[in-house]
Parts: sequence; C-alpha cells; structure tokens
Amino acid sequence: MSVNPTIDLREGEAFDLDAVDRVLKQSIDGLSGTPVLKQYASGASNLTYALDYPERRLVLRRPPFGTKPKSGHDMYREYRVMTALKPAFPAVPDTLYYVNTPDSVLGAEFYVMERSEGHLIHKDIPKEWNWDEDKTRTLCHNFFDKLIELHQVDYKAIGLEDFGRPEGYVARQIHGWNKRYEKAYTPDVDAFEDVRDWLAANIPAKENSGAILHGDFRIDNLILDLDDPTKIVAILDWEISALGDPLMDLGNTLAYWIMPTDPAPIQMLSRQPSGAPGMLTRKEILAYYAEKTGADVNNFHFYYVYGIFRLAVIMQQIYYRYYHGQTKDDRFKTYGLMVNILGGVARDRIADGEI
Repeated sequence: MSVNPTIDLREGEAFDLDAVDRVLKQSIDGLSGTPVLKQYASGASNLTYALDYPERRLVLRRPPFGTKPKSGHDMYREYRVMTALKPAFPAVPDTLYYVNTPDSVLGAEFYVMERSEGHLIHKDIPKEWNWDEDKTRTLCHNFFDKLIELHQVDYKAIGLEDFGRPEGYVARQIHGWNKRYEKAYTPDVDAFEDVRDWLAANIPAKENSGAILHGDFRIDNLILDLDDPTKIVAILDWEISALGDPLMDLGNTLAYWIMPTDPAPIQMLSRQPSGAPGMLTRKEILAYYAEKTGADVNNFHFYYVYGIFRLAVIMQQIYYRYYHGQTKDDRFKTYGLMVNILGGVARDRIADGEI
C-alpha cells in the first residue's frame, strides 16, 4: 500500500480531540461533523495526526513530548515557510491554522493543514506500479528539479527576508550541530570529537548565495500524484527549513541517498528508494545539480560529511529521548547503533574524500 497509512494513537501521544475540534470549527470556515483521529506511522520527530472530518481531511502537527532542543521542533517555522511559499512554489500543503500559546488545547503549539492526497513511498517503489528504469529515473530527475526550484525561489519577494540569516549560515550550522551532539550525548555512543573538529576546521571561506533550504529533502517526504507517481504533488516536513547556502541542503539530501554499492551497515539506514534501478548515483546527482544551477561543487566533500554528521546528531537527539524514557516508541531503540554507524561513515569520507 503506497498511500500514507495511519495507525491508532501511540501510548502517551493522545490529546483532547473534542477541544481541538471546537477550536478548529471556530477558526476554519465550513468545517462540520465529527472528526476521526489517527496517527501517521512514519516520522521520527514532530508528531503528525490525521484529522478526518466527514467531508474534509486535515493533518495536525505538534512537537514531540519530552525534552526538546531549544531551537528544534518549531511549529511556526513549518507553518510560516509553507504559507509564504505556496504562491511561488505550489508543491506545499495548504496551511489553515496555527497557535503558539502554551495554554492551547494541546498544551503546546501546533498547526493544521489540508491533507495533500497522493502516494507516499518509503524504502521501495511499489511492485504493483511495474516501473522500468526510465520511470524511476524520471522521478529522480523530478525530485532534484524540485530541490533546484526551491533553491531558486526569491525568498525576499515572498516575505521571508527575516526567516533567517544567510550570511554566516555554514559556520553557525557546524558549530550548532557540534554543540547539539554534546548536549544529546549518551554514554553508549562515540563522542566523534575528531569528526566535529574536522568540520569546524574546514568551514569554507566563501559561502554560496542564500536560498530557502528544506533541510530534510527526501523521497519519503513527498506526496506523489495518484495518477502519475513520477509527479510531485507536495513536499512535507519543513521543520528545519532555513535560509542559507544551498549546498548545505544538497549535502543533507545526499547523506540520505544510500546506494546499492554502499557498505551493508549503511543499507540499514535506507528510508527511501534511492538505490532502485534507474536512480542517479550521488556523483551523477552532484553533476546534474551543478549543470542546472552553475554552482561550484569542487568542495562538495565538506558538505557531504556535514550532511552525514548532521543526520547522526538528529538521530542522537531522538535517541536521547528514548534513552531517558521520554518516549516509549520502540522504533528508536536502535538509533544509538545507527549514530555510531553514521559517525563512522563520516570518518571514512573525511579520510578518502569521496561522496
């Protein structure tokens, strides 16, 4: 089944549906009937719920329970960037409601958006689609074309000039993720001081021009057209979007891009069909991006190592909550092992200069 599945609410992640229903009916025109609440099985950070009314299907997003990074899980960031992007970059859901008061009906900030109908795929392309390599290659090109299109949006023209500080973004990210790793450290993972020191010592002297960065651009964050799944309807999960060097975004994306030639431990981390026959390799993607944008990618090795280590930090932040009993989601119990694998890959790429 390739349409995004839902599950019953996980233990400890329910909320007062009647109270939310009353607030939404006061704020969203035309909403009526009794909603049904489910939870999306995918996602490991912010919590995502399906809120289905008889004639309208909505999605609610809220931060996770437990300890959260100070700058992480910012619901308004997601809500604002999607709302601003919609006229210039239609591949985002329609946003409907946001509240940030701590005494809200959830006891936390949250927002609601229209559900984007379509396919959501994870590790594999569904066999029933009967795709050949050309179809897969088309999806791959469309995927990276959307990233390029996003990076070329004039963020000032759509009112996002104060969404972040593009100048100095690279250095802030490197030092910021290094500190986040220290704060989320648990004694069963490697400290990776050598990786953190290398990143800090190799920050490029010159940054690329500022762009809107998604921050988590993966195939499993796409809603694909029901009739032609090579076409992208919407891009989800904008929680760590920012303004900055677009090669940082590409580095993040290629850190997720696991290929059949990667070592077996890395295959454990695959969350999207990046290794399907017909998909571009990381080097081919880099060449494609450079050709389409004119970007200088000679120093891309740095951005790739950054992407790998940033992913390790994100997983460690999630694992920290599990380690300390702040979430009971058993999906996270192996995240410490995955952090060690990713950190080891970062070491290897520092040593061999490959992507």
